[in-house]
Amino acid sequence: MKRILLITTIIMAAISCNNINPFLTEWDTPYGIPDFTQIQEKHYIPAIEMGIRQQQGEIDAIIANADAPTFENVVEAYERSGAILDRVSMVLFNVSESDATESLQKIVEQALPLISEHSDNIFMNPYFFAKVDALYKDIDNLGLNQEQKMTLKNLHNAFVKNGVALDEASQARMREINMELSSLSNTFGNNLLAENNAFAEEFGVSISEYGEAMAATEDRALREKMFKAYSSRGNNGNEYDNKDLMVRMMALRIEKANLLGYDNPAQMILADKMAGNPETVDSFLASIMAPAVAKAKEEIADMQVFMDEDIKAGLLPEGSVIEPWDWAYYTEKVRKAKYALDEEQTKPYFQMENVRQGVFDLTTKLWGLQYEKLENIPVYHEDVEGFKVTDADGSLIGVILTDYFPRSTKRGGAWMTNFVNQEVIGGEDIRPVIVNVGNFAKPAADKPSLLSLDNVETLFHEFGHALHGLLSQCTYKSVSGTSVARDFVELPSQIMENWAFQKEVLADYARHYETGEVIPDSLVAKIEAAANFNQGFMTTELAAASILDMKWHELTSAEGLDPMAFEKAACEEMGLIDEIIPRYRSTYFAHIFSGGYSAGYYSYLWAEVLDKDAFELFMQKGIFDKETAMSFRRNVLEKGGSDEPMDLYRRFRGADPDAGALLRGRGL
Repeated sequence: MKRILLITTIIMAAISCNNINPFLTEWDTPYGIPDFTQIQEKHYIPAIEMGIRQQQGEIDAIIANADAPTFENVVEAYERSGAILDRVSMVLFNVSESDATESLQKIVEQALPLISEHSDNIFMNPYFFAKVDALYKDIDNLGLNQEQKMTLKNLHNAFVKNGVALDEASQARMREINMELSSLSNTFGNNLLAENNAFAEEFGVSISEYGEAMAATEDRALREKMFKAYSSRGNNGNEYDNKDLMVRMMALRIEKANLLGYDNPAQMILADKMAGNPETVDSFLASIMAPAVAKAKEEIADMQVFMDEDIKAGLLPEGSVIEPWDWAYYTEKVRKAKYALDEEQTKPYFQMENVRQGVFDLTTKLWGLQYEKLENIPVYHEDVEGFKVTDADGSLIGVILTDYFPRSTKRGGAWMTNFVNQEVIGGEDIRPVIVNVGNFAKPAADKPSLLSLDNVETLFHEFGHALHGLLSQCTYKSVSGTSVARDFVELPSQIMENWAFQKEVLADYARHYETGEVIPDSLVAKIEAAANFNQGFMTTELAAASILDMKWHELTSAEGLDPMAFEKAACEEMGLIDEIIPRYRSTYFAHIFSGGYSAGYYSYLWAEVLDKDAFELFMQKGIFDKETAMSFRRNVLEKGGSDEPMDLYRRFRGADPDAGALLRGRGL
């Protein structure tokens, strides 16, 4: 992959340095993997500054072009701009999430205002917009294919959403808002990382291990202490407290929405999503919340039976009832009694490497993909492993990096990102470099990394995102891979979860780490029987977080707002019961305050309608049915955001999704 990145000014800048900045040269690495052996922290800011100058020069050239605007000399020229800035940004922000040293955090703080200002300079430029707008107004007469139409539409929308039509004073204010929001979002994430590390230090349990610890801890007072510490992250009145920061962010988001003519941020954000408006999302979530809470109340009654036994045994005082810190512990008791399923029985069959190989083998069965371990490749941390992915015909699909173990410099959760985007330049198909990041148990001296059932599901989920990036067959980077509507992006990830515990799939990868024994049918039967166990709780906490997100972004004013009182009122209004809290409380809701899911957390449930409906077709045709699998690949995984999401789905399914599929899938 040879792309000319050097222009005269860059060469001069590189020569003037003591050593050549690796972001300003082609990486002599396998498959375009970033050259982490050469990248140093001192390289980031100079490369960002050079990348900004390069792209601004490319934008100036588009504007100065005296020829009549065409898709090629405006939209495509913009798509090909910013190569240096892309490569340094993808490395910086990905590594800062996965290995955020204090010095790297400071670099990010320095980089964000530079990038924010540059973005505003592009999307508030009236001369550039005039060319884009002229094309957009004539979009149906330009002879464009659907991907080109979507690319033009998205570019035009970026200008509009950034206030290109505002007056000079309003644009100046929009610039200030954008810059402050980017800084506050970064601070929120840094604060949460510090709070996560403090929790781990106090209890000897990482955030990713919290759920398992709560299920296994017999000491109720300790469970309560852990729960209160976990659920008060970002709300401790210390230097990492997020409350004032959140209120300020909402005030800015509301002001931004108002500048663009919207009543609240949710209206602004949802205008170009599948749902379209807050009312649709609110109605959708309400339809799920009611049956979920009803099911959760049944689950509480089941757990109280076991708590009553502990009361009779003198282990608990009279009158004890299920509290939020009891749920995981007594749920596990109910699971063992109802299904004789104990996660300590299943974990030995889910060694991380075997589960990863299991998802590899599944994609081989579905699409013929092949995987080859890459040795001696540059990586940003020793835990990272790389694999070359090829198609059934041997052609290169891309590279997948996996980074699965927790560390103090990594934020919690699991995610997928790109180090290299898929796109076509000058007839060359640039294949992507994708990374899956997780926080699974690290190997110990006496045993490997063993995954819980939830961890297994997470690994399959994130690999679905990876497939969306790897299998992309688009021309333009802005619509390739996971660059799709937020409420569509979870379809490829969530559908993969459906295969994780299918008997035929388990037979391939679930082997005891000591004996090599395939997981016995009796244990598989227990997993299948318990598949919808605890769904009242799980659906309620997810729906509650989604509704809380919407409540925040439907605010029309943040003046005088008490964030915790607001959250409490929102939970009461949605009908959330005292025994359950939202999956994320506001002060550690990184998805919506630092992760791009603002007024979008509902997308997990929204996309689940699609994934459950889609997998029902696989169940009808056969879970390894090649024709169905290829249809999903051609119509969804390869298309990225190159067409309208519902059109892509209908082409695969042959019909609109059945809204009842979600409730059926969750046993509600």
